[in-house]
Amino acid sequence: MIQKVAAVVVPGVAPFEMGIACEVFGIDRRDTGGPAFDFTLCTPDPGAVPTRGGFAVQVDAGLEATEDADVVVAVAYDVLDDDHPVELSPAYLDAIRRAHDRGAWVVSLCSGAFALAAAGLLDGRRCTTHWLFAARLAAAAPRADVDPDVLYVADGRVLTSAGTAAGIDACLHLLRTELGGEVARAVARRMVVPPQRDGGQAQFVVDPVPESGESLAGLLAWMREHLEQDHSVPALARRATLSERTFARRFRAETGTTPGAWLTRQRVARAQELLEHPDVPVEEVARLVGFGSAAVLRHHFARVLGTSPTAYRRRFADVAS
Repeated sequence: MIQKVAAVVVPGVAPFEMGIACEVFGIDRRDTGGPAFDFTLCTPDPGAVPTRGGFAVQVDAGLEATEDADVVVAVAYDVLDDDHPVELSPAYLDAIRRAHDRGAWVVSLCSGAFALAAAGLLDGRRCTTHWLFAARLAAAAPRADVDPDVLYVADGRVLTSAGTAAGIDACLHLLRTELGGEVARAVARRMVVPPQRDGGQAQFVVDPVPESGESLAGLLAWMREHLEQDHSVPALARRATLSERTFARRFRAETGTTPGAWLTRQRVARAQELLEHPDVPVEEVARLVGFGSAAVLRHHFARVLGTSPTAYRRRFADVAS
């Protein structure tokens, strides 16, 4: 169980990502069903830490805060200024390695992945960062499998996130994994963010398709509300009043994936919520989310989450209760 969290900032720290760490882990939310953590913002050289926003943040704690932390967060920092590159101290990299070696979670927010790369923690792992930095990260960690299309990646107890707001997604994933879905949703409600977003970074990359037109947001909301129905591409295209070809192209542009893959992920996500309540039979969960049978639900659970509905329920229903 997560109790102590230390977030490390260095010169050139990104204010927004620093704020994510403080917002998710630094606020006592027990009054609304959320958690409370022993949270510390720390830095290799305590004092005034200049940020990428042009102002400084006073950080009084040093790296000793990481020594017994259950989670160590490597906050994003400026990696684009080749004229004045940020030199990560050996002490910082050693602190990350020691945290990982003793079984703590090591989490990077956006370009914080470069600290993990410098510490050697990405070797042989799948990971991500902001799509703008993906090629640079692949060069910095040639033994890593850098995926520029996802919002976050958990490989073992190393969790890397994509750009900016994807850090929220990663942190909520960590809460769900360690503390259960109810806790993650309680934090998300207080932050007024979705507990689990769809798609990946591809939807945020500049799209060369010159189409404008209205968003599919209304259709996506309708699909979420009718997961039990059979949604074919022709039927969805008709509902969106688009040709099938235009619909498929626009769907990928807005979600980063295909209608079938998006729908499957939505059904799995809804099944996760239902399985956290032990009074709904697995067969009924499968019917309610549109998979039809427990066998189909098990297939997609194994493919998407690497576990079974029963194992997931055992893990998260117990936590939630």
